Amino acid sequence: QVQLVESGGGLVQAGGSLRLSCAASGRTSSDAMGWFRQAPGKEREFVAVISWGGGITYYEDSVKGRFTISRDNAKNTVYLQMNSLKPEDTAVYYCATARRWGTLGELTRATFFEFWGQGTQVTVSS
Repeated sequence: QVQLVESGGGLVQAGGSLRLSCAASGRTSSDAMGWFRQAPGKEREFVAVISWGGGITYYEDSVKGRFTISRDNAKNTVYLQMNSLKPEDTAVYYCATARRWGTLGELTRATFFEFWGQGTQVTVSS
């Protein structure tokens, strides 16, 4: 079993930055670690994913060039640096882990990930 705890969310003005963290504990051997988000009335959507060594990353198109995912395996922590935030980035952000790497199609689906955090709210004001 893996426990994930997100932190770093908050209220920020458009154009600002936030850094989310996700600390993992328990059986933390995981290959893929990802971030998803869910806005009110919308489905949970893929944001970014990173491989075990950090050498492979994928991003949702609307966040490319603005968000950066990284991980520190010594600390069992994954990060999401979010710059140039927009009001449409407002959502609850969740981190998730999967015990294996997958195809791009698999990695962008929430159902591929086995363990989830409780989420952290990000609100971007215009």
